[in-house]
Amino acid sequence: MKKIPVGILGATGTVGQRLALLLADHPWFEVTALAASGRSAGARYADACHWLLPAAMPASVRRLVIAPLEAVPACRLVFSALPADVAGPLEERLAAEGCAVCSNASAHRLDPNVPLLVPEVNAGHADLIGEQRRRRGGRGFIAANPNCSAAPLSLVLKPLSEAFGLRRVSVVTMQAVSGAGYPGVPAPDILDNIIPHIAGEEEKVEREPRKLLGTLREGRVEEAQFILSAQCNRVGVRDGHTGCVSLEFERRPRVEEVVAALEAFRAGPDASGLPSSPPRPVVVRREDDRPQPLRDRDEGGGMAVVVGRVRPCPAFHVKLVLLGHNTVRGAAGGTVHIGELLLARGWLA
Repeated sequence: MKKIPVGILGATGTVGQRLALLLADHPWFEVTALAASGRSAGARYADACHWLLPAAMPASVRRLVIAPLEAVPACRLVFSALPADVAGPLEERLAAEGCAVCSNASAHRLDPNVPLLVPEVNAGHADLIGEQRRRRGGRGFIAANPNCSAAPLSLVLKPLSEAFGLRRVSVVTMQAVSGAGYPGVPAPDILDNIIPHIAGEEEKVEREPRKLLGTLREGRVEEAQFILSAQCNRVGVRDGHTGCVSLEFERRPRVEEVVAALEAFRAGPDASGLPSSPPRPVVVRREDDRPQPLRDRDEGGGMAVVVGRVRPCPAFHVKLVLLGHNTVRGAAGGTVHIGELLLARGWLA
């Protein structure tokens, strides 16, 4: 199949760089346009981008000239890695001009007509695009990727909700410094330290999974009704967000049943054949000391969530530890995954 030309907004940032790397050899998409703010505009990507990833900058984007955000080249599909305050109005304008926008920003995640998507969790919510198009009166639309902790959490909650019903969820996150962008948190603040506050993060983690696990009915999502409490901390880890999760269910399961439900979880037919879909969305480890960011964050190419320490909880029913790669599954990889889903479901035709 002929590759679809795509653009990257915020191409010089950490998530934009990860998008460029993931899209370099993509079977369906080809990067033909890059856009960024500030002094980068007008320069070649190789000259303007302070490349931060261990893998080399892809040759396919090195010579591309960065466009200013106010003059983004026309693309059938753009992947947005912009900060929320910039992303909000620009993504609206591009959608109004007929462009499909897959956004990693938080600006539109809770908009009623914008699908918030994790393909293995709620592929059917993409049908909100039809309602969004009717509202806009054109072909353009916005689809959103969830928060970098909410995405892996939702992949764990999905099979457990279906099997046992959710009542209450408590999660304490330990979030990597890469989630703060570059240069991010100053070294004197994070070395030998934990920062127990990330602005706006707890509200996102508490709200977004309930939209992701909600029910699409008559052109809107009815949020799932379980209670979710989050406490979010920044820790001195480069990549990989860890969550310590306690769960109370409608039906109290045995630990073995929880493990079985997680291990049996697979992508549905809409997501199973997508290039970025891992063979197993959730991988369960049985060692006492796993998952660990250093050893487990790249499972499934960074798209799988690793779960361990599944055990009884004296305050709830069950507790466990989960780990997700925040700049892959929780950001760039998840955004590309949404683009694949939209193409497979015909929304980019």
